[in-house]
Amino acid sequence: MPALFSSFFRIGAFTFGGGWAMISLIEREIVDKRGWIDRAEFLDLLAVAQSLPGILAVNISVAVGDKLRGLRGSLAAACGTILPSFLIILAIAIFLNPESITSSPTLTAIFKGIRPVVVALIVAPVITSAKAAHLTWRTLWIPVVVALAVWSKLPVVSNPILYITAAAIIGWLLMRRSRNALAARKEAGQ
Repeated sequence: MPALFSSFFRIGAFTFGGGWAMISLIEREIVDKRGWIDRAEFLDLLAVAQSLPGILAVNISVAVGDKLRGLRGSLAAACGTILPSFLIILAIAIFLNPESITSSPTLTAIFKGIRPVVVALIVAPVITSAKAAHLTWRTLWIPVVVALAVWSKLPVVSNPILYITAAAIIGWLLMRRSRNALAARKEAGQ
C-alpha cells in the first residue's frame, strides 16, 4: 500500500492542469512502469471515473486503488492524490497573499510557461485513449461530433451526460445483439 500512496502522491505533487493532465502520468505509472493493470483495463476504469461526479484524478485513483487493494487501496490512492494539492494550497494561503501572485512578473512568467505543457499533458491521454479504444477512420467521427456538440454550448446538445447515457445504451444493445447472434450460430451448428 505504501507504493500505491507514494505513486499517486508523486503524480499529485508534480502535475499541473487538473485531472486530464494527470491521466497520462497515472497511465504511465500504473500501466507502463508498475504493470499493476493493463491498458484496456485502465481505459475501462477511466471511462467509469469520467462518468462519476467529482474530481477526475481522485475518481481514477480511487478506481485503481479499489482494483488493486480494495477499500484500503482506494483510501491510500485518494489520499496520495489529494494531499499534495492540499499542502501546496495551504502553503500558498499561509505565505502568499493573492495580490502578490497576480502582480509578480516571475510567477506570471512561470504560469505562462506552464500553459503549453498543460495542453500537451491533456492531449496525450486523449491520443492514448483513442489508440486503446481502437478508433479507426470509420469511427473517428463519433468523438469528433460529440466534442463539437459539447463545445457548441447549445443547451440540448452540449450536455455530456446525454452522450454518456446514449453511448452506454448503444454499447449494451450492440453487446446484446452480438451475444444473440453468437447464440444463434451455436444453435445452428448443433
